[in-house]
Amino acid sequence: MTRRRIVAVLAIVAGAALLVSTASALTRRGGEHGTPGPGAALAHSGVQRTIAAAQEKLRRSPRDAATWALLGSSYVEQARVTGDPSYYAKAQGALTTSLEHQPVDNGPALLGLGALANARHDFSAARDFAERARSVLPDTAEVYGVLADALTQLGAAAEATAAVQRMLDLEPGVASFTRAAYDLEQRGDVDAATHALERALESASTPADTVFCRYHLGELAWDNGDPDLAAEHYERGLSIDPQDVTLLRGKAKVAAARGRVDEALAEYADIVRRVPAPHHLHEYATLLRAHGRHEEAAAQTTILSGQFELLRAAGGADDLAESVVAADQGRAAQALRLAEAEWGRRQHALVADALAWALHLNGRHAEALALAERATASGWRHAGFAFHRGMILASLGRTAEAAAALDEALRINPHFSFTDAAKARDALAGLR
Repeated sequence: MTRRRIVAVLAIVAGAALLVSTASALTRRGGEHGTPGPGAALAHSGVQRTIAAAQEKLRRSPRDAATWALLGSSYVEQARVTGDPSYYAKAQGALTTSLEHQPVDNGPALLGLGALANARHDFSAARDFAERARSVLPDTAEVYGVLADALTQLGAAAEATAAVQRMLDLEPGVASFTRAAYDLEQRGDVDAATHALERALESASTPADTVFCRYHLGELAWDNGDPDLAAEHYERGLSIDPQDVTLLRGKAKVAAARGRVDEALAEYADIVRRVPAPHHLHEYATLLRAHGRHEEAAAQTTILSGQFELLRAAGGADDLAESVVAADQGRAAQALRLAEAEWGRRQHALVADALAWALHLNGRHAEALALAERATASGWRHAGFAFHRGMILASLGRTAEAAAALDEALRINPHFSFTDAAKARDALAGLR
């Protein structure tokens, strides 16, 4: 399926009631593992009720495979809405029990295991479970959502697009439109991605879904250099759920970009106190370090290391995020080791970029450039990719190309990083 067909579908399909949960919809970042998704606070009580009802039913019918599958999938959702990876083991146990009671044609259990594998960043396993679920449930949209998430992160772009298209064909709603938006964004079509998210917002049937869409619209605006529009989406989402940490994080980013550093730091301090997820901790530490508060930044880094350990203990791993953190902290050898390990598992653009930067930090600039070029090959308007490519080109003495890449990074988003945006401006001035 082609991007043109997805755009055509987006243009002509009427909004529909959401039948596929947004719980399994991929976040816009591959490394925000353990972070509650947008709308999580509003979804929490509903998930708790589902879990309680399933547990009560299993007390009466302990061999009910369908209810075990529902319980397992609900635990995956509980991990998302709480940011607590300890629910992964509970999900694994319930889904395995479901398969023990119904080992053949148990599509819901296979689908749940696929969602769990995606949550743990085991994308190859997620793809395999989704394919097995598809053989049982060939016309179920959520199957293609789990499959698209896995294929996207594995770097299988054409196959991921086809899975998203099939999901759109089956159920054009919030979950499918947001996936289409991410697919289009990675191909550099920001206008179509925005349109897809607007269609998702039109399809939203619950407050949690509306918050979900507002967050993604805000992030797309932010990543493409429009903090005012981003702030509008974040604020409109917060008017529905004032405690949503993803929206509060967006609000903090905007405050930092507008020079309200104390406000941004206070917001981040509250966010990591409530949800000490790796992505939140890393951003907070980076903002602290950017403003000379190195001891406080080091304290957040210590907590961050502990969170990565908790994820590993829960059966997950995020070598990509750990590589990015190591690179930001000057641990070049470790950053390279982690990025190479992740690249061995999947060839997504985010991993190519992380590996390129790690190679550059280790003085292997020519190799780094090849990976940096691969990261940008899809056309994704990603300021971080352009910055890394520009700095690598500068190290190779290709001054004009380096300046063009750094200028591109700042045109895409002049506030793309609390630390690297300033480095890009300084490097560009030096090159000129």
